[in-house]
Amino acid sequence: MTAPLHEPTAEAAPSAAEEAAVGKSDAKAVQGRSLGRIAWERLKRDKLALAGSVVVLFLIAVALLAPVITSLVGQDPEAHHEELIDPLFGTPTGSWGGISSEHLLGVEPVNGRDIFARIVYGARISLLVGFLSALVAVVIGTVLGILAGFFGGWVDAAISRVMDGLLAFPQLLFIIALVSVMPNEMLGLTGTGVRLFVMILVIGFFGWPYIGRVVRGQTLSLREREYVEAARSLGAGRFYILFKELLPNLVAPIIVYTTMMIPTNILTEAALSFLGVGVKPPTASWGQMLSSAIDYYDSDPMYMVIPGVAIFITVLAFNLFGDGVRDALDPKGSR
Repeated sequence: MTAPLHEPTAEAAPSAAEEAAVGKSDAKAVQGRSLGRIAWERLKRDKLALAGSVVVLFLIAVALLAPVITSLVGQDPEAHHEELIDPLFGTPTGSWGGISSEHLLGVEPVNGRDIFARIVYGARISLLVGFLSALVAVVIGTVLGILAGFFGGWVDAAISRVMDGLLAFPQLLFIIALVSVMPNEMLGLTGTGVRLFVMILVIGFFGWPYIGRVVRGQTLSLREREYVEAARSLGAGRFYILFKELLPNLVAPIIVYTTMMIPTNILTEAALSFLGVGVKPPTASWGQMLSSAIDYYDSDPMYMVIPGVAIFITVLAFNLFGDGVRDALDPKGSR
């Protein structure tokens, strides 16, 4: 006779505590992440972008705290130290352009102004022009780009032709001509304030077509999406669709392009100051320092190297940060 088959034993039913633990783990597994959190996690993996962001934050802090920093080292960016200048050659005494414990980056030829203090204050000018001119370009470019892409027709044609004309216009020559004929007083501003105001407006005005074309192209794609059609079917007006449905979805490309515009604007300001149509002495500017260093590049090379390195580090940091932001906000991007 065959042995009797054993009946399968019933498994023990899970306890209430085990069911609660499983429920919590399942809820944690399916927990969603916002787009901002996904972008931040992607950005954290990009070490170069993080390094660039640290440098950018450091430069912003230096620009904001320029008076505090210069007072701590006991230097004034406009104070002259002729006793540190060789009366025969007009160059700083000592090695490396007069670098010492008192003058951390040396002094300028002829007048002996402290280079460290002027570099710190020069960061204010570069970042101020870079950020504000980018803000002007973003506001104009976003508004006109979204209008051109959404309405199409003659509105798109007119705005597009204006963008084409501005892109073909010699921006640098126009700024030089405009700044050269500007009065010393305007809108309550005088001297350097007038020049900064004009540079910010003109650089921003000639920069908006670049971001305008990006926003227009994105709007042409977004206006055909299902959620836009759904808003129309529910009776939403045009401006509601523009600012409630389309604009939030354009934030990512706008942020990316803004981070890429700032270093370009900083270089434009340095070029204008180098050509003599930017801020005037005694206001400190990196481009102005490079222009003054041309006559001393062989006898005092540090006077040219230091502001050049400051411009290089600033532009490189913004570019690295901008590349990282672009990759983080683009779900299809990879490095």
